Amino acid sequence: MNDTTNIDRIMRGLNEVADIVEGKARPARVHAPADVDVKAIRTREGLSQDAFAAKYGFASSTLRQWEQGRRRPEASARLLLMVIERRPDAVQDVLAHG
Repeated sequence: MNDTTNIDRIMRGLNEVADIVEGKARPARVHAPADVDVKAIRTREGLSQDAFAAKYGFASSTLRQWEQGRRRPEASARLLLMVIERRPDAVQDVLAHG
């Protein structure tokens, strides 16, 4: 599978997430991880909280609350964090060319 195909698949998935969040579609059965270690993902990226939040479109205050255990990311955010953990380059490419 080439990069263009992967980007297209990621974009379709992100568009589906947006439709669900906006109430335009009903979610399919989602298999989000129970928990993600947000701080570990961010640390692996070598970014401050503010830089990580800006790079991936999260609010800095939300990121801090996740890391401090005061809030838990929603299923869609956990899925995005999983992709960031495994393929940060793919997410950044989609965001840059979205």
